[in-house]
Amino acid sequence: MLSPQSLHILSAATVFLVICHAEDKCAGTPGIPGTPGANGLPGRDGRDGMKGNPGPPGPQGPPSGIPGLSGRDGLPGMQGPKGERGDKGEKGAPGPQGLPASVDPELQERLQCLKRRITSVEGVLTLEGMITKVSEKILATNGKEVNFETTLEACKSAGGSIATPRNKEENNAILDIVKRFNRYAYLGIKEGEIPGEFHYLDGTPLNYTNWHAKEPNGKGGENCVEIYTDGAWNDKKCNQNRLTICEF
Repeated sequence: MLSPQSLHILSAATVFLVICHAEDKCAGTPGIPGTPGANGLPGRDGRDGMKGNPGPPGPQGPPSGIPGLSGRDGLPGMQGPKGERGDKGEKGAPGPQGLPASVDPELQERLQCLKRRITSVEGVLTLEGMITKVSEKILATNGKEVNFETTLEACKSAGGSIATPRNKEENNAILDIVKRFNRYAYLGIKEGEIPGEFHYLDGTPLNYTNWHAKEPNGKGGENCVEIYTDGAWNDKKCNQNRLTICEF
């Protein structure tokens, strides 16, 4: 038979169990911690984060450091101004002396070839009636009629001068061209400061004349000379248009 003290303890335990069972939990005394478990497998790498802003430049290295690689070439710049001309260099040593033209076989061969070609061209032009050969002269015309100054300039531009007969043979050669075109032509003769006194364009006196009867008669008013279609000369004003005939 239980004692009254034992019954009291049993009653208290019963009440405690009922309360504990009704609340479905009871606070017991903490037990001893268990042994830690083993580490699990490492997790997968996460995604890369956004690129951060560049940091401040580091301090400049010492001058004696190893130079870095060359950067890429930039675009070409504008051309600069032309520099000043440099000093003239010293004169070089003279080359070997060549042979005189008269004994240089290569030069003589070229000259003979050139002469043959010139002769051929002259022959063709003569046959075509474009030029007339007389003595050492070649007479030519462009068929144009202009005043004396224009004739003079045209002949100079071509490398010649106005046709100037210095003998009967040259006068007849000029006459052939005059007859062919049936036009009067100026001659390379002009009146000087003294009226009635005519001379060549270089100022030398005439050594041949073929004046028409009673010519010259301009008495200072007709300073140029023309040749008629019969070969005779006449003094004439220089502003008249006459056939251009040049000599070379």
